[in-house]
Amino acid sequence: MWFAGIDWADRHHDVVVIDEAGRKVAQLRVEHTPEGLTKLVTFLRDIAPLEQFACIIEIKHGLLITALLEAGVSLYPVNPKTIDRKRSASGAKTDLIDAYVLAKHGRAEFTDLRRLSPDNPSVAELKALTRDQDGLIQMQTRLVNQLTACLKAYYPVALKLFSKLQQKSTLLFLQAYPTPEALQVATREQLATLLRQAGHPTPEKAAAKIREAVHHPHLQADEVTIRTKSRLMLALVAQLLPLLE
Repeated sequence: MWFAGIDWADRHHDVVVIDEAGRKVAQLRVEHTPEGLTKLVTFLRDIAPLEQFACIIEIKHGLLITALLEAGVSLYPVNPKTIDRKRSASGAKTDLIDAYVLAKHGRAEFTDLRRLSPDNPSVAELKALTRDQDGLIQMQTRLVNQLTACLKAYYPVALKLFSKLQQKSTLLFLQAYPTPEALQVATREQLATLLRQAGHPTPEKAAAKIREAVHHPHLQADEVTIRTKSRLMLALVAQLLPLLE
């Protein structure tokens, strides 16, 4: 049996092949292009039939994985943290070294590895949607944290007016009243109308609460901070609104 470690990257991939005795027999770098991936498969076939290979890699999805599975390559994904520990022990790092570490790990731990099988289309689509949703949620969390810090710097009272920032009514409110001064002159009726249009469940009650809150003493920033941070706030809100959708 042959073991191929594949170190993937955005633009190229490095492959190192070792035999059952652990001897390095070949290495190759290919570009992340259709031609490059075809070259990778041909490189493996020139050494031995594909069914005699175990290819060790740190990812489970992506264009590289799709191309290799369609070619009939047997893939065995491993946890990147496991390989990181073996890299640290070696004290050196290059893409070829990483590929070699992967191949060695595959040879040593082969009985514990699980071969990657293609999902049926429905499962693959669900997994892709879930990964994308997780990415959007992480992006939303970062933006909410930035927005919170921004409001603390110039508009802290706004943080006390709503239960959470990542909701449509809060964000539309901030767009309409981006500074404490703008909020000071808003009437109760104007606030209630805005909140009603934004889908707030109790717009009149919330409007009354806001009017009461803004007339209590609260910390105020200087004019320069208000002008600059309000512009940042509007930029963050403009990114958050479509993320909510």
